[in-house]
Order: sequence, then C-alpha cells, then structure tokens
Amino acid sequence: MLETPPLSLYVHIPWCVRKCPYCDFNSHQLRDNMPEADYVAALCGDLAYEVERLETKAPLTSIFIGGGTPSLFKGKSYGKLFYAVDQLLGINADCEITLEANPGTVDAENFRAFRDAGINRLSLGIQSFDDDKLKSLGRIHGGDEAKRAIDIARGAGFENFNLDLMFGLPEQKVSQAIRDLQTAIGFEPTHISWYQLTIEANTEFHSRPPKLPPEPAIVELQDEGIALLADLGFDRYEVSAFAQQGKRAAHNMNYWEFGDYIGIGAGAHGKVSHVAANRIVRTRKKKQPDHYLAATLNRDAERVEVTMPERPFEFLLNALRLRHGFEVSLFEKRTGVTFSEIEKKVDLMVSQGLLVLESGRLSTTERGYRVLNSILEEFLD
Repeated sequence: MLETPPLSLYVHIPWCVRKCPYCDFNSHQLRDNMPEADYVAALCGDLAYEVERLETKAPLTSIFIGGGTPSLFKGKSYGKLFYAVDQLLGINADCEITLEANPGTVDAENFRAFRDAGINRLSLGIQSFDDDKLKSLGRIHGGDEAKRAIDIARGAGFENFNLDLMFGLPEQKVSQAIRDLQTAIGFEPTHISWYQLTIEANTEFHSRPPKLPPEPAIVELQDEGIALLADLGFDRYEVSAFAQQGKRAAHNMNYWEFGDYIGIGAGAHGKVSHVAANRIVRTRKKKQPDHYLAATLNRDAERVEVTMPERPFEFLLNALRLRHGFEVSLFEKRTGVTFSEIEKKVDLMVSQGLLVLESGRLSTTERGYRVLNSILEEFLD
C-alpha cells in the first residue's frame, strides 16, 4: 500500500561564471546581468503552483539549492525564498538547508548572509586542490582559493559542510588523488562526496576527450581512498558519499529512499506521490532560463506518471546505492508494489552471492556493490 513519504524541496539556480568542460548539468554561462530578483519571484510562483497540486501539505524535511552556481545569488534573495516556502508549506525546525558553493565565488560577507538567511549546510565544489588538475577541469578557482573558501565557511558559522572531490582526473596519479583526499580530510568536513570523473555526452570533454588514468590505477586509488576514509571515521553509506557519524546528507537520503521532492527552477526535476489515487508523478521544468522566466504560471516541460511496472526499478535504482540497503517494508510503502513482485529475482541474486536478505532488509554483498549496475539491469524488464 502506497504511503505518503517525507517531502523535500530542490531549487535550481542555472547560472555559472563559466561552463566546465565535464559538466552535463543544466548550467548556463553568465554573459549579462543576472536577473536575480525576477528569478526569485519566479521560484516563489513555481512553488505556489506545485503546492496547489499536492495531495497533502507537510513541512519540508530538507531543502537543497543546486546549480549552476547558487553562491552567485545574495543571502537576502534566499531569505525571500525561504519566507515564501515557510508561508506555503512550513519548514521543520531541524530542516537541513544546503547550498552548493563554488570556491571561486566565495565572499565572507555573503557567506554570513547565507547563514543568516537560514542556510545551515554548505556543499563546496572543491574537485581538487591541485592547480594543474583544476585548470584541466576548467575550474575558476585554484588550490589556495579552495582552502580559503573552507576557512571562510567555517568563519561564517558553517560547522556542517560537504566537500565535493573528483578522482580519475586527466593524467592523475594515484598519489595525487590520495593527496587531494588527505587535504580535504584535514579540514575536518562532516561529509565528503568523492566520485570518479566520467565523460558525459554533450560536454566539451566528450568532443575532445582528455587522457584519463587507466582502469587498474582507478581501482587502486579507489580502494586506497575508501580505506583511508574508513580509518578516519567516514562511513561510506552510499556509492560516493562518506559521512561522519550523524552527518549523512538528509536531502540525498530522501532521494535514495524514494521520498518525495518538489523541484523548482529552470530544468529542475521533482517526484510527488498521490496516495489516494495510487499515483506517483515526476515533473521537469522548462530548461532554458529565459523560457522559465517568461512563463507566468505553468513552468512544466514534462509531467509524467511512474507506472506500477516501472516503480520497482525506480526504487531500486536509488535504494540499492545505499550501503546498508533498505527495509522490505519501505519498498512497499514507497512504491505501492508488494515485494513478492520482485522476490524471484531477488532470490536468484541472493543465491549468486550478490544480494543478502536478512531480517526484512535487502542490501548488496561486497561483491554485489562492485557490480551494482549489472544487478539493476536484472530489474529492468
């Protein structure tokens, strides 16, 4: 039986100073004055439109502001947005509110304004502390600026922060990748997102691929890095997410456990359950900022239902990324599908040593976690 999940909010800020050659997100290089006030007004209107379509209104458990480069906006703009959010839905007292920030756009006064507006968690896009590697990634900051950004964040009162790091960078050696990780850990973040650079379609790197490290080097540095993080108290709770005790990203946990989230902003995605009608609806907003701003009410580019046959795969695609897996009862509550629908495939993979089902909890084995994509493919049909 489908039950109402927790509700989060994703806010997309589409502008950045410069488009990175590896980036396939909906980000647009800022060429003229940024229409900040108009965009915040559009976000508020977009949210009001979405709230009217909710079956049940509930205070938000998390808010995530991503991009693009959200740190280009001023703190007072986010204050206006949060006021509208609170009026329309309410914000839980312990709501995690995360802002993505680029070290190349860090300003101490603005960071204090973010904190004053109610933002209580930062995600800093460090990627590397190596100047040469940052240059190869097209980043607008250097290693010293990255370190300074972390210090400024702490000085502004942010005790809870994530550092985004990449590995497998162009011509990167194992020792260089581990040095980046060691430097990040030295700043005592509460959370580290450590993920491999991949070449995505419709990016500059796809058109002109850089020379990446060979696969054996990737495996070696990944194993060494995971061991290092574990030794220093970081729990690998998801494929690329490592957290100190009690500091898992609440917003991302809601994604991975197939919770609901409203998506507002150019190109933003959302997913909302309608329990009484046994429907799950995914939304996507108009991608181009100009088109998004020009709309007066409905900014949808797409609104589609997740059918009953699609729901098991959609759930597993997210939940099996969690190292500890999920409760079988959660699968049924979030999908409205009985576990018996996938039980035969699960039993087969348990017998193959890829999954383990114990005390009502399903998770991958160590071997299964390494071949997660292959496991998920079995649930496609």
